[in-house]
Amino acid sequence: MTAAAAVDRAPARPAVHRAGSSPGFGSTLHAEWLKFWTVRSTRWSFVAMLLLGAGLTVLVCATSADALAGGGEGESPGSFVTFGMMFAQITAIVLGALTVTSEYGTGMIRATLAATPRRGAVLAAKALVLAGTLFVAGVVTAVVGYVGGNAFLDAAGVGVDLGDDGVLRSLVGSGLYMAGLGLFAAGAGLLLRHTAAVVSLVLALVFVVGNMAFLLPGSWGEWTAKLLPGNAGSPVATPVPFNPLLLDPWTGFAVFSAEVAALLLVGWLVFQRRDA
Repeated sequence: MTAAAAVDRAPARPAVHRAGSSPGFGSTLHAEWLKFWTVRSTRWSFVAMLLLGAGLTVLVCATSADALAGGGEGESPGSFVTFGMMFAQITAIVLGALTVTSEYGTGMIRATLAATPRRGAVLAAKALVLAGTLFVAGVVTAVVGYVGGNAFLDAAGVGVDLGDDGVLRSLVGSGLYMAGLGLFAAGAGLLLRHTAAVVSLVLALVFVVGNMAFLLPGSWGEWTAKLLPGNAGSPVATPVPFNPLLLDPWTGFAVFSAEVAALLLVGWLVFQRRDA
């Protein structure tokens, strides 16, 4: 037998990854995308976002259009065209929490970290998938609500044009705010690891503490209220602010983004050091 024939007959050896090797970031991102969309809670969360965000906007515009036309509401019609996004933020918070806490609840986080030991890559991939999807879903929900609700306002003669001050910004801002809320809840999830605890804490911070803080006395109380995450981030998603004491939309969103980044940084540091 010749040497060449011996080589031809030699069985092919499967490629073996070196111990400790890690998949590239593209593979990690793809894995997180698959995990994100293969659970039913993701799809139901987006259905709920559309129903709450767009559905309530259309409902409120339909029931308020005649009163707005007669000047009876004392509000600008622009206050209503993204009204439902105030409630749609609940779904963004729940989905952001589940993106992290569901893996701890099922124990899948151990398999994730065994496949991808680089925890920073895992967290970055989760954040990109969550933020990107929530941004698109938030913008689509806001646009559907605007189109449907504004039809009733137009019929009453008080329609809001896309080019009016703050309208286009609020539609894009709705997506930005939903993405930010999801990341904020994910950061809290890295610290608490329990879905109910994260959802309860973030909802209380956004809906309860944010409103109660305005009852604090003096300028320090006013500034405390302004800087709380929900109060700082929400003006970017509304053409006309509901509270004149809030920060300007882009200033507030910059503050909100810094708070989200700070919480994610703390969560990442804990994630790096804590056992799965």
